[in-house]
Amino acid sequence: MSSYSNLLKTRGVARIIAAQLTARFPFGMLSLAFLLHIERVHDSYGAAGLVLAALSIGQAVAGPLTSRLMGVWGMRQVITITMIICAFAISAIALLPLTIPAAMGVALVAGLTMPPIQPAVRTIYPKMVNSKQLTPLFSLDASAQEIIWVVGPVITTFVSTQIGTVWGILLAVVFLVGGGTWFIASPELGRVRIPRSRRKLGAVLAKPPVLLATIVGFLLVAACAAIEAGVVATFGHDGLEAGIVLAIFAVGSLVGGLSLGHVPIGPWALARRMLIVFVGTALAAVSLNIWWLAVTLFIAGVGIAPALAVMFSIVSASVRFSDTAEAYGWVGTGQLIGAAVGSAFAGFLIDGQGASGAFYVAGVLGLLGFLVPLVGKRWHPDLRGKDASPIPDTEPIQTVSGL
Repeated sequence: MSSYSNLLKTRGVARIIAAQLTARFPFGMLSLAFLLHIERVHDSYGAAGLVLAALSIGQAVAGPLTSRLMGVWGMRQVITITMIICAFAISAIALLPLTIPAAMGVALVAGLTMPPIQPAVRTIYPKMVNSKQLTPLFSLDASAQEIIWVVGPVITTFVSTQIGTVWGILLAVVFLVGGGTWFIASPELGRVRIPRSRRKLGAVLAKPPVLLATIVGFLLVAACAAIEAGVVATFGHDGLEAGIVLAIFAVGSLVGGLSLGHVPIGPWALARRMLIVFVGTALAAVSLNIWWLAVTLFIAGVGIAPALAVMFSIVSASVRFSDTAEAYGWVGTGQLIGAAVGSAFAGFLIDGQGASGAFYVAGVLGLLGFLVPLVGKRWHPDLRGKDASPIPDTEPIQTVSGL
């Protein structure tokens, strides 16, 4: 922990982590806020699902596009424009009497203009710390983001049920605009400029480590989405049990990220961390007892943040600096699609076999998430004793100080 304490004392690190977490807080709020609001307005979970699907499709499509635009227009300009449009779109769903098709269209716009905070901050990190601190910083970032998934749904549920679903959505807008403004004001966004990429859109996926991280991220998040669906199906929406079990799941990830953040990243690193996830999810399918699920999902969680940290590191070390934002955009898109696929497959199995079906889905996805990096070991960079920073571009990268 002293290492993380020293890391947070590095100039600007604690501030930018806090700012980007605040700006990304709506990611842990909007799905549930939209679900509760659309179901209340239209009395249909199916309608809510369509709106959420439109939101996810927009985010998946936008990920690489808005990330790449940051190399053309600059990070501040892209994040500012997308934040403003996204805030209006989300507010419209809360405040206007929209039909289901109209709500889907507005949700699509909200997804397409979701500010690319995550690719931006992970592009900035290598410029803030030395090479030895970069992998621990990625691990700390992956661990800290669990706060979003633990606290976000709790706040959304409380506000939506006790005050109103409109206010649950508008609170997400407050976090989006407030956190986004804080992040935009960070001086690092003025000091770091992403060079314009000369490669075609999507060419970065030809880099095997980027493709590996995108595929494994898809499988990992799909497994997590299936687990979340299974836990909710087991304990229902109204009781505290589901929230407690999912919180323990997230705490496991937090503990794993902080504990394994300094372990050197060798060619087996991703497979080993995904093995932890697979073992935990496979054991969870054995029994739906709350204590059993709490223990097994804590075990599964221990592998999540460390696996994400490895993905961020191997992507960073494998691409040119001008391609980092787009590369992280593709990884994020893979995770978003994984969340939708995992939830969909889990839903089908829950309807057919009950809540246990979702854990079977999670177990299969976890197994695939372990086998892919195992088979693809030759694509996995060996970063032991090496710099995880991006490959420098051939042209000089301008920096502006004092902003």
